[in-house]
Amino acid sequence: MRRALRLLVFLIGGIGLLVWTASQIVDATTRAWFEKDVRLRAELAVGGSRRAIVGHWKNREWPALQDLLTDITRDERIMAAAACSADRRLLTATAEFPASRFPCSAIADKVFAGGGLHEWHTDAPAPAGAVHLSALPISDETTTLGFVVLLHDMGYVMQREETTRNFLLWAFGVLAAAASVITLVAARLSWRSWSNELRKLLRGGSHRPEFKPLLQDVRELVDRLAYEKDIEGSHGAWTPARLKRTLSRVLKGERVVIVANREPYIHERAPDGSVTVLHPASGLVTALEPVMRACSGVWVAHGSGSADRAEADRDGRVAVPPGEKSYSVRRVWLTPEEERGYYYGFSNEGLWPLCHIAHTRPVFRIDDWRRYQEVNQKFTDAVCSEVDSEDPIILVQDYHFALAPRLIRQRLPRATIISFWHIPWPNAERFGICPWRNEILEGMLGSSILGFHIPLHCNNFIDAVARYMEARIDREHNAVVHHGRSTLVRPYPISIEWPSRVAEASPPPAECRASVFAELGLRPDALLGVGVDRLDYTKGVEERLLAVERLLERHPSLRGRFTFVQLAAPSRTAIDRYRELNESVEALARRINDRMGTAAYRPIVIHRAHHEQPVVFRYYRAADVCYVSSLHDGMNLVAKEFVAAREDERGVLVLSSFTGAARELTEALIVNPYDLEEASEALATALYMPVEEQAERMRAMRLMVSEFNVYRWAGRMLVDAARLRQHDRVTGRLGDALQRVEGAA
Repeated sequence: MRRALRLLVFLIGGIGLLVWTASQIVDATTRAWFEKDVRLRAELAVGGSRRAIVGHWKNREWPALQDLLTDITRDERIMAAAACSADRRLLTATAEFPASRFPCSAIADKVFAGGGLHEWHTDAPAPAGAVHLSALPISDETTTLGFVVLLHDMGYVMQREETTRNFLLWAFGVLAAAASVITLVAARLSWRSWSNELRKLLRGGSHRPEFKPLLQDVRELVDRLAYEKDIEGSHGAWTPARLKRTLSRVLKGERVVIVANREPYIHERAPDGSVTVLHPASGLVTALEPVMRACSGVWVAHGSGSADRAEADRDGRVAVPPGEKSYSVRRVWLTPEEERGYYYGFSNEGLWPLCHIAHTRPVFRIDDWRRYQEVNQKFTDAVCSEVDSEDPIILVQDYHFALAPRLIRQRLPRATIISFWHIPWPNAERFGICPWRNEILEGMLGSSILGFHIPLHCNNFIDAVARYMEARIDREHNAVVHHGRSTLVRPYPISIEWPSRVAEASPPPAECRASVFAELGLRPDALLGVGVDRLDYTKGVEERLLAVERLLERHPSLRGRFTFVQLAAPSRTAIDRYRELNESVEALARRINDRMGTAAYRPIVIHRAHHEQPVVFRYYRAADVCYVSSLHDGMNLVAKEFVAAREDERGVLVLSSFTGAARELTEALIVNPYDLEEASEALATALYMPVEEQAERMRAMRLMVSEFNVYRWAGRMLVDAARLRQHDRVTGRLGDALQRVEGAA
């Protein structure tokens, strides 16, 4: 009985401690919720009036600025507002603002040091004795003008916290009484049996079947919670800063080595002998450069610029970005024969059409295959010369390096190798066309983690392995076990940066629309469609133009009013199929213009040139509809760029169902690009769609792209790699210990 009473005392004490701890957690959590709400309210209040504030500020219109601050304080929770100059002077304030309690000079240092200030004051003069101070910097395009201070009445927060705390105390009191009685009864019945079994479990000797999964489940739970904290936890949106913090935590300062055909910075020599640095507008570069900036790693790539060799050291290394030099590029030099066979030949006449269902026959030549092998070996040598540990993390990018994972694994058996395939993976029967299918699969199975855009491509790869290789398929964990090593096959949908720096730097949509219409000679009530692509047969450019022709046939009222602009960058013109595509697109556009156009009206406009991102975003913002008609695409970032460009929540995305993006941007008008009736009707629906529906669809898509941006893509892969490497390190240590024990015996 005394033991039971002691247990009861400890139980009540424990529940009391739990109640106290829970009340603290609830207080902290509710305080954090309210603070987040106040931050958002402050940012919305100032952000919605920022343009007017800056205008009054720059024109020194202090009475008008005071009226604007007074309007802001009409919010029932905002008590007072003030404007402080960059040199710490009070410019103007509402009548209720306590300037003596919160002088500008005391706030300025904190604001300019951290880009803003949010803090509680429980001793401030307020009806309930608590206020929240928000100070937000105000800047024009070049200079910081000062900051706006908002005081929020937080008395209601204190009252709600007290109500929540009292309810919690009563609830836990009742729970404590009930739990005490139940626990006393249960303890008398099963304490001794459970204690003995738990002791056996900790010693690894429990034979009760209900206890056996417990230890493994606990370990898996801890791992999963750690993963969720890094990837899905309450850290806010994924940004470059969050990516850097996450990678610093999981990689602990270690470098990452990236292998990619495309280099992030290209040195080109101008005709006058000067050297310019180009930053290619590549989705791969956009996705991976934040990783390099966060990890200070090495990017191994083909040195393709005319001045690349002159700007690199004798080992082909150059520090980038210019002026920052946060990581290194290791350039690999290829001969014209190697580039022709490895890049134009096997990669883009063989693997590219093999993986894309676009009805272009793959071409496989033995000489191209040999060059592909040689170049993969050359890049492997470069990678191995750049690593600084026995178990580095190496990212192998895309179809140019299918053999590299296995070659690297032979040299660095403990490396954690992530391979990401940026294009679709075909079904097993189609993949069997490749004469060297087994060598490709064996090379890729050297990876620790193999990533694709969508689960379908993961399943296609596993099916190909099951059909052509002697390997064990672990369907439960989506893995392939080959030669005693496991390769995890995972979907990692790639995305774009958010917020988009290009969108933020672009003129307002109305200004973009006016300038683009002026360039095209369109009248103000015209309707504009846009397509943005490399001239590649997988992009469905011909089907897109035919859909526009069918639209004008079915809706004659749109003739003379609707114009479709295709921004088409020439691509891989050294390959016959691409030259033929250039010619056929031009001929098709001429035929449609001759048939549907007039002397003053062209329904199709082709701009065949490379366009920098600012130009592309101007067209995105000006367009009424963007049509992405890919016949087969791994993801397609044009669709996501269009969504990122439209903060005005206008415009409609018409999207091919054969893109990876169609699985995420479900509020777009999804079409089969081969079905000209469906595609043309979707274009008509987009052009006549009400503004309210446009906004609803665009808002949902922007939320998706903002949450699942490129920083999240990179963070998920690197966190997975770090967890896998930690597991391998523990397994390796246990194996070494067993070997030592066996050797001693």
